Amino acid sequence: MDDKPGDTTHFGFREVPVGDKKKLVGEVFSSVAGSYDLMNDLMSLGVHRLWKRDFVATSGVSRGDRVLDLAGGTGDIAALLHPRVGDDGEVVVGDINAAMLGVGRDRLTDRGLVRGLRWIQLNAEALPFPDASFDLVTIAFGLRNVTDKLAGLREMRRVLKVGGRALVLEFSQVRPEWFRPIYDFHSFKVLPALGQLFAKDSGSYRYLAESIRKHPDQDTLQAMMAQAGFARCSHRNLSGGIVAIHSGYAV
Repeated sequence: MDDKPGDTTHFGFREVPVGDKKKLVGEVFSSVAGSYDLMNDLMSLGVHRLWKRDFVATSGVSRGDRVLDLAGGTGDIAALLHPRVGDDGEVVVGDINAAMLGVGRDRLTDRGLVRGLRWIQLNAEALPFPDASFDLVTIAFGLRNVTDKLAGLREMRRVLKVGGRALVLEFSQVRPEWFRPIYDFHSFKVLPALGQLFAKDSGSYRYLAESIRKHPDQDTLQAMMAQAGFARCSHRNLSGGIVAIHSGYAV
């Protein structure tokens, strides 16, 4: 996407110059990196761990596969993928934020997970890999922070081998109407309060709640994946649509 002077995009509920969003998102995740996993547990009552396990367990990843995990941050998805690809496979963890990468690399190294893992600071809109480099590309809770989501999806498609799969785990649109007011209260009242109490940062968690509301809903994101060149696009809701797993294949 060629940005023009005056082009804006959303940062939560604010409109900001396109060129500023990466910096603002970077500030958010640099601020929350050290407490990110604790806050995920508090915000979701630990359910995010079940979502991530489902995400990897149904990924179809095989021993010997080469996997790219985008927005891999603190290493949760990489730790689940690592034993599945085995000694002959590789998991490349990419994230735009150095602080998040550092937390993940240190955590997994402390657990003895070193071989078969690479950590690379990168921009999901311009991946530093040749075409057809990976069997699987994953991104969990990161696509909504990408400024040009379609560019990011096209890059995911580009680096996949023919027959490879892209998987997106992301917050989506809650389906039961009756649950939406409860979810909104949790998002806009409880989350910032938890952020202030445990991370001394309510603003970053208010942004995260707002970014969920600005993210494309299930059908829109599925259409975007098709537009990016994926085939057999589909999605599956978890927890009533609080999150969804989107899937597409390279053909």
